Amino acid sequence: MTAHPHTFPKLHNAMWPGLVGKGSPGAEPTIDLDTMLDLTAAAEVDGIRFDGVDLFLYKPHIDIDISDDDLKATADKIQARGFVVGSVVAPVWFDGSAMGTDEQKANFLNAIRKACRIGQKLREWGVRPYGVVRIDSACSPADWAQDPAGNQAAIAATFKQAAAIARDHGERLAAEGEICWGGMHSWRKMIDLLERVGEPQTVGFQADMAHTLLYTLGENAPEDRILPEGYDWKDRSVLDAALKTLTDALRPWTIDFHVAQNDATVFGSGTHDHTGRHCLATDPNGKLDIPYHAGFWLRDADGRLTKAFAHICWDGCMFPNAVMLNPQTWNDILRVMIAVRDAHGWTA
Repeated sequence: MTAHPHTFPKLHNAMWPGLVGKGSPGAEPTIDLDTMLDLTAAAEVDGIRFDGVDLFLYKPHIDIDISDDDLKATADKIQARGFVVGSVVAPVWFDGSAMGTDEQKANFLNAIRKACRIGQKLREWGVRPYGVVRIDSACSPADWAQDPAGNQAAIAATFKQAAAIARDHGERLAAEGEICWGGMHSWRKMIDLLERVGEPQTVGFQADMAHTLLYTLGENAPEDRILPEGYDWKDRSVLDAALKTLTDALRPWTIDFHVAQNDATVFGSGTHDHTGRHCLATDPNGKLDIPYHAGFWLRDADGRLTKAFAHICWDGCMFPNAVMLNPQTWNDILRVMIAVRDAHGWTA
């Protein structure tokens, strides 16, 4: 048996860390798509490279209103580096909200419609064999808290409309679990929202290991905290029990997965709200054993592989540009991605 026997799930790198928390006043400049692709393509560990990339459909990477010709040129550029495309992020926040005014809801749905069009085109051209369209509520927990019942109902209704759009394009939507999105800012609220939408074949959950760790701490929703107050991080059995509670509840909804590390703190950059801090794969302050804890999401309660998605993606937003432009960063990340697949992968 080889040291790395599995071919699935495919290993992807996210392109949006070149954009998220960057380019706004007081923040570092963005990193262009070509540079992000080149850094990803250059990474190699034991002869293994990244299989693909996940995309943020936002300028300066990819304009949500991109023409078919320009999109095809971008797809060709990605394929030329030996990559496929997986999941794509719909830019729903800038003039939209799932619980806002009628105009904001319309803008929200229009962004999803455009993202689904792009996703569908990439599939038709053979560059996107799997993946989802990532969404969130595009509103803050503070705004949501002004009318929890009414706002939760409004978000669910908008998501249900979004599901119809996705189905028309042969797409699925994954709602990302982050503490900075109203109505999705705790694990119980996330489940409540998904159940209200009631479209499990079309609308599911995107789990990010850094963000979901903050769910266990009840950040922005103390009433839904799982880990005890004053928890001693040296006692991993308590963390494991908390993560089991979390993943048993959310795993049935999970259709997209981000490998990540977190040090149990929040962070924001530029105009991006504070959310679960992404840490480097090698960060000594990271609270997660990445390959081990990834298995809480990739295996069911009985330890069997779910094979619920064909690829997994590294997500590390709001790292300094100097870190992101260092080739060693991506080799370290690829190494931990390979370790996740070695522990929880399969061969088709």
